[in-house]
Amino acid sequence: MRRLGVVLATALGAGYWPIAPGTAGSDVGALVYLATMRWPLAWQAALILAVALVGTWAGGVAARHFGREDPGQVVIDEVAGQLVTFFATGISHQGVVVGFLVFRVFDIVKPWPARQFERFPGGAGIMADDLMAGLYANLLLRIGMAVFPVAW
Repeated sequence: MRRLGVVLATALGAGYWPIAPGTAGSDVGALVYLATMRWPLAWQAALILAVALVGTWAGGVAARHFGREDPGQVVIDEVAGQLVTFFATGISHQGVVVGFLVFRVFDIVKPWPARQFERFPGGAGIMADDLMAGLYANLLLRIGMAVFPVAW
């Protein structure tokens, strides 16, 4: 089970990318969104829930495996955060680039309360801040779509 946890936590190995593994994990999240963007919203919500739950477990397993609270190799949280970023926006392929960048900014800056969520124990702390960053990014995308209704 430890091996499975590490494989899932690293998003099938994307977390081993030598430069900016979090960005590699976000790439995986954007690709998963593009593959599932036409799914019914209920299925997309179920996917987010499944990735968040499995990722919380896997993140905890991987943290113990790597001997650190939030190892850089764990990027399943970025996958979940990207899925939250795009959830129910109907954003097109072109808009994915904007959403990707907005999520990365929120993931790095971690505005309140995202940074505080990192203090949760184990995999919950790994996952929660990225879910919050995804929520912020989703809201900003919605504002952008309302203000600039073209090219999304």
